[in-house]
Amino acid sequence: MSSGSRASARTDHGYRAEGLEEFAGWIEELLRGRGYDIDSPRGGGKSKLADDAGVHRAAVSRLLQRQSMPDLETMRRIAVVLGVPLREMLIRSGRLSEQDLPLAEGQLADSQRYTALRMSPEEAAIRMGVPPELRELFVRVVRQFLPEDG
Repeated sequence: MSSGSRASARTDHGYRAEGLEEFAGWIEELLRGRGYDIDSPRGGGKSKLADDAGVHRAAVSRLLQRQSMPDLETMRRIAVVLGVPLREMLIRSGRLSEQDLPLAEGQLADSQRYTALRMSPEEAAIRMGVPPELRELFVRVVRQFLPEDG
């Protein structure tokens, strides 16, 4: 089998392998931006995400190891924890397309505002280009100005 054939091969659940790779990479970026330590062996980020979302740790591990796409309920719970619209999760996962989930006129701005409001201080620091050695200080200062649930 050529490498081109492998790249478009489908997983057991019918998703293209490259779609799973892209989706898992996007989730990893979100996790890092929200302070989940998923890179060190004992960081606990995968377990923390599973606990925060109320999902099985195996589902998180299978996704991050690019073995399988989470089911709809797991995806919904992870979307809530990561502060992203479920619509975006479903589209990025390849489950549905933008044509399957059309937005009403003016709804896009609301979706973007929602995402911006749910951005963590860690993600803000990354997006603003705060150097890694200053991010912890940045996050502490920003948190002083956020409401308790933010």
